[in-house]
Amino acid sequence: MQPLKGFRDFYPEEMAHRSYLFDAWRRVARRFGFVEFDGPPLESLELYTRKSGEEIVEQLYTFEDKGGRNVALRPEMTPTLARMMAARAVTLPKPIKWFSIPQLFRYERNQRGRLREHFQLNVDIVGAPEVEADAELLAIAIEVQRELGLDKTDVVARVNDRRVVQGVLAHLEIAPQTFPTVCGAIDKFRKVPRETFEQLLSGAQVSPSAATELSRLCAGEVDVLDWSDAHLKPGPGLEAAMSLARYRQLLGEVQLSDFVQLDFSIVRGLAYYTGIVFELYDRKGKERAICGGGRYDELIHSLGGPKLEALGFGMGDVVLSLMLEDRGLLPASPPRIEVVVIPVGRELASAARKVTAMLRGAGLSAETPFTPAGVGKDLKAANRDGARFAVIIGPDEWSANSVNLKDLREATERRVPVASLVEAIRRA
Repeated sequence: MQPLKGFRDFYPEEMAHRSYLFDAWRRVARRFGFVEFDGPPLESLELYTRKSGEEIVEQLYTFEDKGGRNVALRPEMTPTLARMMAARAVTLPKPIKWFSIPQLFRYERNQRGRLREHFQLNVDIVGAPEVEADAELLAIAIEVQRELGLDKTDVVARVNDRRVVQGVLAHLEIAPQTFPTVCGAIDKFRKVPRETFEQLLSGAQVSPSAATELSRLCAGEVDVLDWSDAHLKPGPGLEAAMSLARYRQLLGEVQLSDFVQLDFSIVRGLAYYTGIVFELYDRKGKERAICGGGRYDELIHSLGGPKLEALGFGMGDVVLSLMLEDRGLLPASPPRIEVVVIPVGRELASAARKVTAMLRGAGLSAETPFTPAGVGKDLKAANRDGARFAVIIGPDEWSANSVNLKDLREATERRVPVASLVEAIRRA
């Protein structure tokens, strides 16, 4: 029997890596003042179709439950967040800063960096219209990279603003009804040849001159803020460009400028984003996006909740783990046990169990063999399992209420009173 295609088993080594990643996620989120929440892995199918349309169904694990309800395994966490906010947001002090680490499921083609299940760090801020919140959101995503040993030579944050894109398209006289198609083409700019990109724009009835201008903006041949300042008239687009400039300034104030790159081709595929958006990438270009997110001020209201500004990102474990493995940043598996208590002869097994219980009661990781195999074999097993200490109980020592404490790392051994054993181990 094999696991289902696109699903993973986590043997102890892989589980240790997963825990290492989750611990880093939690440390950084709490450092920024976020609190953890969770929701059910099974939700009403309507929660996802209301947000993403009926076409999302093909990507979901969905079925009719025994009560005749159409349900789905969650493919993302934001709809659950929006549902929960709709229920209680009015009573919660603002801004609301929550994070979660859900397991998510999507029925799609397996490829490097994308499976049919994965875990994801979700970080969201609700009730904060300020651009300072947008800057903090990206700062958290970057801080996670640094916490894991990645730096500006490893990771780049590509940033844009959906409102700036709309302003640019309007200035280039691109028909509003073609905006979704054009944005879809812009999103593919870095994934297809430039000639194909221009063909996509032509298919959306974008004029050759406008297509050339969009190509230059997407390629970074002109700075989007300079272009906006020179071409956009006063209005939402220009105001968004000024906000984006402020955003970049705020990130510079906390020494994150070297991670940030304005990129007009970043529009995010989900239609609900309304403002600043970003994606984090491996600078080597080897992996898919590490994470993506942005501002989605209309989503909570669209799902039946109050009108509340919101922004957030999702960071999956698969791509990030591949990057850490590629750079040798995943830790070695931790020792299975810290202290092994070895009796000299089976008649002292009861004494060994009592000492083991005492050590565990003091918060130490300890065990004694179920069936003692002899001091030599038991010491060999303790070294194999990475134990730091062996407590050897001989008849003479036990009659004197003492044990021999062996430091397996330093290759030293000394007699210690049982009453002082815990202190001796902690001081070593």
